[in-house]
Amino acid sequence: MQHFSNRQIKEWERFYRANFINSLSGFKPVSLIGTVSSEGIPNLAIFSNIVHLGADPALIGFINRPIEAAPHTISNIQSVGEYSINHINASIIEQSHQTSAKYAAGQDEFTATGLTTVYKENCKVPFVAESNIQYALQLVEIVPIKQNNTFLVIGEVKDVYLDASLIQPDGFIAIEKAGSICSLGIDGYYNAAAIARYSYAKPGKKSAPIIF
Repeated sequence: MQHFSNRQIKEWERFYRANFINSLSGFKPVSLIGTVSSEGIPNLAIFSNIVHLGADPALIGFINRPIEAAPHTISNIQSVGEYSINHINASIIEQSHQTSAKYAAGQDEFTATGLTTVYKENCKVPFVAESNIQYALQLVEIVPIKQNNTFLVIGEVKDVYLDASLIQPDGFIAIEKAGSICSLGIDGYYNAAAIARYSYAKPGKKSAPIIF
């Protein structure tokens, strides 16, 4: 096993270093975040740093890059107070990846990337019609991360839209059956496959496998 020090890594070419570090944390969920401006213009952006923060209340967070690099999503969330998260499946990978392009403010990124806008009752923000798992969030808090000028955006789950057949008897969502994919680095996309589930772990007791 080869060793790479922090000093070595800092000396690498910028994009090589970025790919290396972005891959280091492993496979991640990848979704499209839908927002709308105060003027009513839909916006869409791909994010692979979405994380569960708690179940009661149901909180989910994501990291927004520095404002100068990615201003539209966070600005829309601040002004409207809601946003949608939409799982990506294999049929829309190309269009989803295209949302990472830096489109001008005021441009409808759903239209620009070939994805379909859909609005739902009691939700101010657009969803991606092609997504098989969609949920809306209400903004709770935006936490600045001073070390690199990014922001942890925290939202509470407001509404969820998915096929009920995906939900297991214990509430577990078998998202691989919806075709949801995962990502690696900033441009790699992978299929998800179920391997195993286990019962709640306790000291001195062997966890039993759960049948899917």
